[in-house]
Amino acid sequence: MARFTTTTRRIGAIAAVAAVVFGVTACSGGNAGGASDGKTVVWSTWGTPEELTRYEEFNKEFMERHPDITVKLQPVAGYGDYHSKLLAQLTSRTAPDVFYIGDDKIGQFVSSDVLMPLTDLMNSADSKTKPDDFFPGLFGAAERDGEYYAAPNDSNPDVLWYDKEALRAAGITEDPAELAAADKWTTETFLAMNDKLKAAGLTGSMFWNYWATHYSWISAQGGTAFDDSGAFVANSDKKTVDAVQTLGDYFQDGRFVVADTLPEGAGADSVFVSHKSGFFVQGRYTIGTVKSAGDTEAYDIVRWPTPDGKAAPTGVAVSYLAINKATKNKDAAFTFWTEFLSAEGQVFRLQGGGNAVPSIKGADEVVLEGDYPAHAQTFLDMRDIGFEDYPTEATVPGLSTEVSDIFLKLYQGKQSAQETLDEVAAKVEAAK
Repeated sequence: MARFTTTTRRIGAIAAVAAVVFGVTACSGGNAGGASDGKTVVWSTWGTPEELTRYEEFNKEFMERHPDITVKLQPVAGYGDYHSKLLAQLTSRTAPDVFYIGDDKIGQFVSSDVLMPLTDLMNSADSKTKPDDFFPGLFGAAERDGEYYAAPNDSNPDVLWYDKEALRAAGITEDPAELAAADKWTTETFLAMNDKLKAAGLTGSMFWNYWATHYSWISAQGGTAFDDSGAFVANSDKKTVDAVQTLGDYFQDGRFVVADTLPEGAGADSVFVSHKSGFFVQGRYTIGTVKSAGDTEAYDIVRWPTPDGKAAPTGVAVSYLAINKATKNKDAAFTFWTEFLSAEGQVFRLQGGGNAVPSIKGADEVVLEGDYPAHAQTFLDMRDIGFEDYPTEATVPGLSTEVSDIFLKLYQGKQSAQETLDEVAAKVEAAK
């Protein structure tokens, strides 16, 4: 039941991370102070208590199938502490054999040459996770020069959750998902709905300030952020500049809201379940939010709007699973790695109301179980054509956060779209 991750701020806003560590080993990994008998695999991740419980269940089931391999979970309480601790462990050669990496950190780890190259292993006879089994847009910076250094555990397309009750209160009678099914979910229609929501005293749409917001908007509006060579070109493309200016205009007058900046006690989840916002851009984990509010039938999902109403690629957040390059337990580590990521492994982890979307073919049943939300197929359709953060940005530590901070100036009315994109272009160029 793995949850995607992006930035520390976003994780903190979505849910509190586990503060209690399970009674499992906190020792060093199999490549150093831990067991190095070739049959013990120590792996590490962050997560909520519910997620960590599901991981322990997976460990138990795995060891029943592989009685010669012992698996030990080494959880870290908070996402904000996770990667710094992992880097320190890798430096001191005390890191776990297998570990999660956030999508905002994966490029840094690949560049640090601490991850095991996986392409040959993935193509081997023992693999349950061939490269072609995964949806290609999800690898992002985990792939470099044709080599894979990690694979996505699962995914979360940023869909537009919408509140039918809030839309009705604003006098909106059209259903966004029905419009999308007819390829009539246009940007003009979406913006008009936000205008009506604001006029009715409601929040139009709530977005998190991170890469998937600004790059999804650019892509959905037919613009270009990075070209095929990896160069940032958004500031030199008029269509992109105009689209970003519209995005800024809607944030500046309050029709759109930056969810990160909402006050404590009146956060985005609270606003949404109290029917005070028409749209909330999040992933599948929002099912838990609306179910806890007890009014699930009021909510559904739709893809991002486009000028012509047809689907366009948008951002998909993921986390990755990698193998320590220095592990002494290579065979056992890969067995665990490939089964954890396999279709069977993802079904096991995500079934029963799991809060993510499989990253591998053959596991889509978990998204459609329970027929909720009504248009759950949208998660799968968006994943199939979606993209991870651009490698140019994701490979530079901290760059994605710096770019988001620049966009925040636009959203707060401190600069224009052209000034914003010029500043991002300069930041990206300086980071090369």
